[in-house]
Amino acid sequence: MQNSRLLLSACGVLTGALLFGASPALAQMPVFDGVNYALQGVIKAIEQTMSSTLTDITKQLGSTGPLGTILGDISNGSITTLLMQGFTQNANYAKAQVDAQSQLVDGALTSHARFERDMRNAQIRDEHTTSSLHCTAIDAGQTITASSGSSWKVAQSISDVADNRGEAGPNQPAFYGQSQAVAAIAQLHFSRYCSQPEATAGLCSLSSTPNADQRASTLFGTGTLNGQTGVNAANDFATNLIEPIVPAALRGDQLTSETGRDAAIRRHAYNARVSLARHILDYAIGIQSPSVPLNATQQAQMQNDGLASTTTGSWLQVMTLDAERRVSDINYAAQLQAMTPAAVNREMVLELGATNYLLTQLLRVNIMHASTAAAHLANDVEHDFAPTAPLPTPSIN
Repeated sequence: MQNSRLLLSACGVLTGALLFGASPALAQMPVFDGVNYALQGVIKAIEQTMSSTLTDITKQLGSTGPLGTILGDISNGSITTLLMQGFTQNANYAKAQVDAQSQLVDGALTSHARFERDMRNAQIRDEHTTSSLHCTAIDAGQTITASSGSSWKVAQSISDVADNRGEAGPNQPAFYGQSQAVAAIAQLHFSRYCSQPEATAGLCSLSSTPNADQRASTLFGTGTLNGQTGVNAANDFATNLIEPIVPAALRGDQLTSETGRDAAIRRHAYNARVSLARHILDYAIGIQSPSVPLNATQQAQMQNDGLASTTTGSWLQVMTLDAERRVSDINYAAQLQAMTPAAVNREMVLELGATNYLLTQLLRVNIMHASTAAAHLANDVEHDFAPTAPLPTPSIN
């Protein structure tokens, strides 16, 4: 069995060798692969076609080709070079645009910062720059303060003289008797304020200001009395208004008797009440007495108000001018429109100070009115008071 298998294998090998075995090749014999050759030929043909196509495209894109002719002259370089340069230039433009925008933004920010700084500097300037109206108000305030002291001195001087007269003190007409007091006041009227009927009667010579000692306009005028003559006239009007005839003085035995002592006490009350009434009129005279020089602004304002401009004014005059300046003066209104907010605030503070000052003066006048009312009340109570019956003199051990 095994031998049969070996025999069959040997037959198969022999048969295969006979059928499929190649003939021996010699070294000098040429070798040719047809299939490979054919494939290589096809690949070479494709390469030649592609090369030809690229050559045609290059020729068309060249300077003499149809596309190159359409694109224009390439004296400045090839299309590729020009495109590269164009793209590069566009990129440069873009970068330059970004840089320019940055510079514009930086410039705008710098300009805005400078603008804000200038605005702040202007605000600081406005906060510290003094308005001309502020200087005018300060000048007016100083004038008011100075005239206040002067008016008090004038009022006090008049009160000292008037009180001594009303008390019938030494060297006063009433000290020697009531007839002398009547003669003195009559002579004063004839010498200064003689009227036409009095002149016709031969009592005196007609005065340039007849009966001025009887007219309220002598005391209450435009705000400033006309010098010493005006002050004297206002004082004479106050004398006729409060105490034209002074009661005779109590002298000698009149003061030592029991009845005289009672009369002296009543005279003291009379003197006090008359002095209070007269002091109020002296105050009115003092605040209108010419006491301080007026500056050019105040004189111009008087002309604007239709008043006669004077070089000297009273306390009442300068206070009135300061108040009227803020109400009706055209120059003040024009300057107020151009004032900065800080200057307006200062002006408001000055106006508030002036208001407080005027309120203080009103308080002083109201105190005088209250004192007068108290005197009237006391006089009425004294007049109404009467004992029910005479009382006996008490006996004291």
